[in-house]
Amino acid sequence: MVGVLAINASPRKYGNSYKLLRVAAEAARYAGASVSILHLYDHRIEPCLGCASDAQLACGYPCPVDTDDANGVLKAVAESDALIISTPVYWYGPSGHLKNLIDRMTSLENVIFVSGRSLVEGKVAGFIAVGAESGNIAAISQLMIALNSMGAAIPPWAFACYAGQGDALESRESVLDAANLGFLVARAAQGYHPRELRYNPSLLEELGGRELIGRIAAEARELYRAERSKREKLVGGSVSLGPRKRAGEGGPG
Repeated sequence: MVGVLAINASPRKYGNSYKLLRVAAEAARYAGASVSILHLYDHRIEPCLGCASDAQLACGYPCPVDTDDANGVLKAVAESDALIISTPVYWYGPSGHLKNLIDRMTSLENVIFVSGRSLVEGKVAGFIAVGAESGNIAAISQLMIALNSMGAAIPPWAFACYAGQGDALESRESVLDAANLGFLVARAAQGYHPRELRYNPSLLEELGGRELIGRIAAEARELYRAERSKREKLVGGSVSLGPRKRAGEGGPG
């Protein structure tokens, strides 16, 4: 069974990034994959220190910067067959914490100069971005080119977006795109030929339709209740389960 690592790169575990990621994860399981969801903000990922610029072979896996949680996350990435990355849009790009991880994934790619093969090579990757306004495609493009440059394969229909200040689960197009993304990423990791990877407009109903959406919404509410006290201390006021636009982010996470 292929393993899919689903990365939620939003600090708001209950937000739109998580909701669409859960849809994709459910579809990947429906395709026959095992799925693990990783909340990136649960892990401390320090910035890359550019070791490869000092000496080509200084950068490798495990990353020589071993003062944070990065190597544990990198291990999960290295051991996966496929990645689904979901991020809020922060100033027309992915979240900064995710960018730290992408930069640190250089340690997985750079081993090509040691063993002749990048540890990302051959993995399948798909991407989700959510924001109130614009920047979704810019964020996904940045992630897509970085992962492909590390050796990851990008299958057809490998991204989903949501633009708005509402609940992404109320957007049938975004939910259906996320479902197809998850299903096709899993299928590609299982070795299906690209010609066999077709968009299924009935996939949401096959996954349970409104029942699935209701279940994911309930999970988000539970995460919200668990996180509410911490978030309120952080923002100094009442925290709403519903997404709201925040300065500089370009949208809810």
